Amino acid sequence: MPTLQASMQFVATLACGIFAGAAIYINAVEHPARMSCGTLVAATEWAPSYKRATWMQAPLAISGFLFALIAWFAGAGLKWLIGGVLLGLVVPFTFIVIMPVNKRLLSPDLDKSSEEARQLLERWNRLHAVRSALSTLALMIFLLNF
Repeated sequence: MPTLQASMQFVATLACGIFAGAAIYINAVEHPARMSCGTLVAATEWAPSYKRATWMQAPLAISGFLFALIAWFAGAGLKWLIGGVLLGLVVPFTFIVIMPVNKRLLSPDLDKSSEEARQLLERWNRLHAVRSALSTLALMIFLLNF
């Protein structure tokens, strides 16, 4: 029977892997595809995509962080705490750094075909890449220390 520590490590790694995979997909595939359709279409499509992704990615980041923390408390090494913190950092980073861009992109007074909208979408993608990097680094730490 698996120990609590091993179970928490597995679940943390699974949540982190799904989060990182989704984040990388958004940066590498979804966002470039939406941008290739022009600013108006990209800005229009971004809102429902963002709302759906929030309900998937937020629970993954939070649960991955919590399970890594529990694994660390259960005796896993310090690297599990470090990986968990890296994954958990995507949440405050999103609220503090990305949220102002999100709010402007969701604003009803934004001209979705404007240069401002294009610049916001490009900035959003660069900021989202930080989430991809943090979660990928956390995943590498988890996989190397499983």
